[in-house]
Amino acid sequence: MTNTIQKTLRDSAAMRWTALLLLALAMFCSYIFMDILSPIKDLMQEYRGWDSTAFGTMQGAEVFLNVFVFFLIFAGIILDKMGVRFTAVLSGAVMLVGAIIKWYAVSESFMGSGLETWFTNNLNYIPGFDELGVSPFYEGMPASAKLAACGFMIFGCGCEMAGITVSRGIVKWFKGREMALAMGSEMALARLGVATCMIFSPFFAKLGGQVNVSRSVAFGVVLMCIALIMFIVYFFMDKKLDKQTGEAEEKDDPFKISDIGKILSDSGFWLVALLCVLYYSAIFPFQKYAVNMLQCNLTLVEPAKDSFWASQSVTIVQYIIMLVVAIAGFASNFQKKANLKYGLLGISIIALITYCYMGYMRQSAESVFAVFPLLAVLITPILGSYVDHKGKAASMLVLGSLLLIACHLTFAFILPAFKGNAVGGIIIAYITILVLGSSFSLVPASLWPSVPKLVDSKVIGSAYALIFWIQNIGLWLFPLLIGKVLDKTNPGVNDPTQYDYTWPLIMLACLGVAALILGLALKVVDKKKHIGLEEPNIKE
Repeated sequence: MTNTIQKTLRDSAAMRWTALLLLALAMFCSYIFMDILSPIKDLMQEYRGWDSTAFGTMQGAEVFLNVFVFFLIFAGIILDKMGVRFTAVLSGAVMLVGAIIKWYAVSESFMGSGLETWFTNNLNYIPGFDELGVSPFYEGMPASAKLAACGFMIFGCGCEMAGITVSRGIVKWFKGREMALAMGSEMALARLGVATCMIFSPFFAKLGGQVNVSRSVAFGVVLMCIALIMFIVYFFMDKKLDKQTGEAEEKDDPFKISDIGKILSDSGFWLVALLCVLYYSAIFPFQKYAVNMLQCNLTLVEPAKDSFWASQSVTIVQYIIMLVVAIAGFASNFQKKANLKYGLLGISIIALITYCYMGYMRQSAESVFAVFPLLAVLITPILGSYVDHKGKAASMLVLGSLLLIACHLTFAFILPAFKGNAVGGIIIAYITILVLGSSFSLVPASLWPSVPKLVDSKVIGSAYALIFWIQNIGLWLFPLLIGKVLDKTNPGVNDPTQYDYTWPLIMLACLGVAALILGLALKVVDKKKHIGLEEPNIKE
């Protein structure tokens, strides 16, 4: 019997981590598409007429169906009833459909078409949603932004479905093992998608010296095809695992609506869910405006057009260096020999410094912000391993909140004070972005692995879905709010590189304060109810 158990895929470290790699690569591709227009916000305003309100409304539309049509709740039910592999492939297909629609919306083919005329004349008033002030469209919104919002809604359904599916898949393959390390590692790799997006979206938009914003989105569509392939390969791995273990995917114990009530009645669940929405609302909406914020606060002088720093080849070189930072830093966490461990760490640090120097020489806001996930890639496995063996998940959330507050206040008040100081401003920006990225890495390493401690294993999919649904409310609201606040606090400003971001950043810092209060409350509840959030996942 023991020999049979040892032969299952789940008991093979190589197979376990291969399954994780497939899921992480799919999410890597989805993270790139999620922010594909973020680094070219200024180009969208110049070439498609999207002001900050239109841009923010389109970005917030990503989660509209998840929040207001409760698609995420249905996704959780689908996950619990149909299992990980079916839902993974479904989510990949839905993301691809949404990505194609968004690509067409910003393409030249849409401009001047009959469909553009229809979108211009329609969807200016949505009964019920307009009265509530939550409509994903408004009168005067560019037709391309409306259709892009429709595509982004569909993509968002698939993306968030993929998110809860990946979380459930990791629980399935890693429960009782290095779960926090696995979740942290998955998010570390997925977040490299943010850096990839920041590097390559402007690269494709400006390829050949002629601006075409649809090329960036087309790059994302190709990646969504790859994501679907990753999920299909995972499908067959997961099916083989079930054959070996004799497990059925939730079908012997079907989902009941009453299970949702049990989840919602738990105060610990609500604290984790609210912490999640505050964390993510302070980060993901910020990512969509971060490049433009840096353009507004840094003194950037475009390099000479005939220099290496203005060439397209420098983009490839810088991305390769970024991969060296990520791979060497990530791998250093898994080395037992000290000389190999610190050797890889040294390579990672040297490559990071080289990357930052290249970003400075390029005078490019998007390549500056691309360092956002790099420190997270290095430390997330460390944090995950620490939670697995030592615990302290709730304490890490408190620390993350403090770092979140400090970073947004630095962007709001300290960075603008360095405008005119080319070197000082970029140094402040790099340090703050790296710290912000590392604070965000505390969430997957400590918060997500805590959910299985709060709910029954049969309804983990629904629990993750409810958390993601609550989180999506913030992801819908705050891109929209940032855009509106920008337009209101910058009247008459037509140059997208001259906005004052002070008030949007203060708003995001306030989310960090609220997260800090909830983090402290979670520690109190954990101590009273003995939930075990401060205890290690792996019992020695």
